Amino acid sequence: MVEIPDTFVRNEPVTPASLQKCEMDLQVSLRDDYRAFMLQCNGGEGVIGQGYLALWTIEELADLNRDYEVEESAPGLVVFGSDGGGEAFAFDYRDEARNYVRVPFVGMSLELIVSLGSNLEEFFGAVARCI
Repeated sequence: MVEIPDTFVRNEPVTPASLQKCEMDLQVSLRDDYRAFMLQCNGGEGVIGQGYLALWTIEELADLNRDYEVEESAPGLVVFGSDGGGEAFAFDYRDEARNYVRVPFVGMSLELIVSLGSNLEEFFGAVARCI
């Protein structure tokens, strides 16, 4: 499991039933590494290295993706959090790898995607380096 500093305040773990409901609502299978992490803490927020990470709870994912009109603006992405400002963190479902990516909330577009890694450890490292 990825080591997260104490500056990241974790929520209580999610239940498997909530994970399953979220996947049904979003009509996707979440990444295994993300699922495992959420079973330990259902999102949270705080400073990681030089960056800031706000991970939405499983219960918020479907509603917030609808509210931000992610499917209309950036089809194939599923947003799961932010940098606490103008950048969204998402999974890119346009290919099988479902990489971790960053995209601006304003003007959200597939052309503006920045890859942040192919696994949770790489993603946390990119956030810590403020990439």
